[in-house]
Formats: sequence, structure tokens, C-alpha cells
Amino acid sequence: MDNLNRYIEHTLLKQDAKKEDLVKLFEEAKNNKFLGVCVNPCYVKLAKEYLKDSDVKVVTVIGFPLGANTTETKIFETINAIKDGADEIDMVINVTKVKDLETDFLIDEITQIKKACQGHILKVIIETDLLSYEEIKYACECAVKGGADFVKTSTGFVKGGVGAKVEDVELMYNTVKDFGLKVKASGGIRDKETAINMIKAGATRLGTSSGLKIMA
Repeated sequence: MDNLNRYIEHTLLKQDAKKEDLVKLFEEAKNNKFLGVCVNPCYVKLAKEYLKDSDVKVVTVIGFPLGANTTETKIFETINAIKDGADEIDMVINVTKVKDLETDFLIDEITQIKKACQGHILKVIIETDLLSYEEIKYACECAVKGGADFVKTSTGFVKGGVGAKVEDVELMYNTVKDFGLKVKASGGIRDKETAINMIKAGATRLGTSSGLKIMA
């Protein structure tokens, strides 16, 4: 596959990342013409400054990594991130609310955050490692009803978690494809073969910290 770089959101969300690590990420993204970078909210301004002369998108995470912030907090984070220059928002769904089937809460939260995105793309991280087949489908259906643009597999922060799995990506794709939503596979994508398998399963975005290895 010749254009793998255009699927990749080059990602650095580690708690102990230094500024020099982030700058290196930005340079790698520019040099490889990756679709985007994904960084924590406090580094959105930094990313925007370093990437201002490129077409690399700045993606950030909201309610990360647990998704258990109040809706009001997530909305504030989103508005602030857009103000700082974020091009896209990846929000973590409230997994407890998914398991308790609190449909109205989930749809309302996603709807409000999508509004706060002010026209920018919203991806909903559903954390597949913690969900059953039916719960994955249900979370995707809530994302559809809430007006999201993407569903995303994972934060990559679940202890012992696998991250993106081909069968989960296929399920997510088949659940949302008829409603215009897309799928971002994230977590555990560390080589070219895995990346290509995720794309074949329906993913149009890959969140990975192994972009250089995938492109090698």
C-alpha cells in the first residue's frame, strides 16, 4: 500500500513525554507527510506552531483516558482545544454509561461535544477492550445518534488491553458505515501488516506511535 502515511495520526500521549520528544514527533510527521499528530491538550498550541507550514492535522484527546469527566468538563476541554488550534477532537466515551445502557446521557454528551467542536471532526473513543460485542455495537449506535464523525477503538491506556482488533474494527465499520461515520483504529498497531489489516477491515485512520516502523 503506497499511501499508508495518509492514514496515520502520529501519536504521543505518554505522561512522561518531554518537549523534545514532541518536537521530534512533529518533525517526523512533517517529513513523512503523515495525516496528523495526536497529542494531549496542553500541547495543542505547541503542535500548531511547529506544524503551521504543513498540512499535518493537530488532533487532541478529551476526557482522556478514562472518559469519566463530567460532560461540562469535556465541553470546556473541547472549546479550549479548538481555541488553541486543534483540528480534530477524540473524546473518550463514558464506559460506565455504556455498560448501564444510559442511552439519553450518551447521545446528549456526544451531541453537546460535537456542537462544541464548532464544525471540526469529532471521534468517539469507545474503548473496545472493556466492551462486549453487543456493547461495542451499542456504543457505535450512540455515536451515530450523537452526530459524531468517527468511532475509535481505544485509548491504548487499558492495563493489559490489546487495543485495536480486526474483528472489532469490522464490527464498528459495519455498524456505522451506512450513516456516514468512519472508523479510527488505535492501540497496538506496531507494524505494516497490522496497519494494512486494520485498513482492510474498514479503518480510514490509524492512531499509532509506531508510524516510522510502519513506513519502513
